Amino acid sequence: MDKFLEMQTFASVVDTGSFVRAADALNMSKAAVSRYVADLEQRLGVRLLHRTTRKLSLTEEGRAFHARCKVLLDELEEAESEITASSAQASGLVKINVPVSFGILHLAPLWSDFMVQNPKVTLDVTLSDRVVDLVKEGYDLAVRIGSLHSSTLISRKLASTRMILCASPGYLAKHGAPSHPADLASHTVLAYSLLTMGEHWVLEGPEGKTSVQVHPTLRTNSGDTCRAVALRDQGVILQPSFLVQDDLRSGALIELLPQYRSAEFGIYAVYPSRQYVSAKVRLLIDFLAKALGNATWCA
Repeated sequence: MDKFLEMQTFASVVDTGSFVRAADALNMSKAAVSRYVADLEQRLGVRLLHRTTRKLSLTEEGRAFHARCKVLLDELEEAESEITASSAQASGLVKINVPVSFGILHLAPLWSDFMVQNPKVTLDVTLSDRVVDLVKEGYDLAVRIGSLHSSTLISRKLASTRMILCASPGYLAKHGAPSHPADLASHTVLAYSLLTMGEHWVLEGPEGKTSVQVHPTLRTNSGDTCRAVALRDQGVILQPSFLVQDDLRSGALIELLPQYRSAEFGIYAVYPSRQYVSAKVRLLIDFLAKALGNATWCA
């Protein structure tokens, strides 16, 4: 008696909606599929499927059992995939999409190390701040920064970063430093146009969350541009710690309103499915998680 094969056959019948299509999917005869489902029902002592000449439908017991079968079968496939990936030699092409600034500053220096460790893997790295459709555009993996919305994609957190309000000493010498978030409304602001909060900057401090509408003199979809202009004493920026950390340490930029905190975002590896993850993709995700795991951007 093969309980696994019975469950697999039953799940395939339900998923394909037909004994004939299930037989094709499993490379079995229709008679074998029918026998496995019948044996399963007999062993459980319940009817799982209503059968007519035109269609199949699940009984209440069948619906509950199918849900449990799917979980068990998915977990088994994932376990087999992990073992296969860990034992297989990584080879082939990995197509990756990464954010522009983060990709240049923090990922570009890592690719060579991965290539040395995995000489049979070819990397195809695209830099873009656009949210790509991994499946439609053929990407194996993407690195994304922000709050992930619910989707069919699988994610693994690699690190995190927080948004920091800052300006140059030269700008502050001319215009003074804000003492409260509300003061930002009268300051020169250099705004990143893809920021999810838009031009209503939200900071959380002693009195809770405060939102202020800023009035940018520069809008750009490039965080690097905001930073470069701020370094020339032209305004206040709200940028991720991974981008401005070196400037803050050197004193080229000064953090403003440190008693107020802005958003913190996760940095994630996202990929289309947890099933049959290839060795090359799994190894790359593990490599990135280890390489970025000790990042100090949120300090």
